Amino acid sequence: MSDVEDVLVAALRLSAEDRAAVAAALIQSLDEPEQTTEEVEAAWAEELQQRLADVDAGVVTPVPWPEARRRILAAASGRREAR
Repeated sequence: MSDVEDVLVAALRLSAEDRAAVAAALIQSLDEPEQTTEEVEAAWAEELQQRLADVDAGVVTPVPWPEARRRILAAASGRREAR
């Protein structure tokens, strides 16, 4: 038997109340973020550094906010404008 099957067999031996508690705990564990706030912030800091390096190296060209806003609104309304 696999670990999953072993756990399931053991859980099914529990009372209905205990099975409900186990089920609730398992469902709650699925809603929890897989990364901590610190990990997410570190990942965003790394992404920001890479984006700044790309701008500094000329890999990308920044778009002024009015142009970016226009593009976003056009895309959101379903009208894809030529660039």
